[in-house]
Amino acid sequence: MYKCKQKMFLADIGNSYFHLFDGKTVIHLSHKEAIAKYHQENIYYICVKHALNEKISSIPTWHNISIKMKLAGAYRTMGVDRKALCLSHREGIFVDAGSAITVDVIEKGKYMGGFILPGLNAYLQAYRSISGVLDVSLNNAVSLHELPLTTKDGISYGIIASIKTLIDKHRQGKTLYITGGDGKVLSSFFEKAVFDEALVFKGMQNALDVQSTNNNKQ
Repeated sequence: MYKCKQKMFLADIGNSYFHLFDGKTVIHLSHKEAIAKYHQENIYYICVKHALNEKISSIPTWHNISIKMKLAGAYRTMGVDRKALCLSHREGIFVDAGSAITVDVIEKGKYMGGFILPGLNAYLQAYRSISGVLDVSLNNAVSLHELPLTTKDGISYGIIASIKTLIDKHRQGKTLYITGGDGKVLSSFFEKAVFDEALVFKGMQNALDVQSTNNNKQ
């Protein structure tokens, strides 16, 4: 494991929330809450909310490790959080179900490509924008084995089945790893899916371990 004299936290700073990992538990906070509560703690972070970069880079006990998220085959503008997720295991298909749903394929530690879909809430908002009649909540238990007979189930089926079909097309026997705020809901529609809220942090830790090993060899 990456060695540090002080207690170390890992943080994934997203566009909407600040996700903190203490080695056991993932804590979700607003950006303001996290800065106020943890500004004196030793934190190693990645950040996709660029508007926060200047503010958090001035906190002396916080360390940006985005540059250490090195994923073979990744394209130049690939999000650092997606890289970290894909670094959690050397093989599999990785899904982050948040504001958007990202789907990425890794083979033998190399990035093979992926795609991005709207998040579940974004799908629902799109339906609402069409008509008030389509303003419904998602049925998390909708059956995908029979055609729906209500508007709510019809929308839920349309959302879940379209996402599932695309992911299944590219799964090809690989282990399916799912994380993110809607990850638990989405994972229930797949056989043998692994839902793990800490996948991004495991990828961050793996990257730090590689860096530490390389430094020890020098």
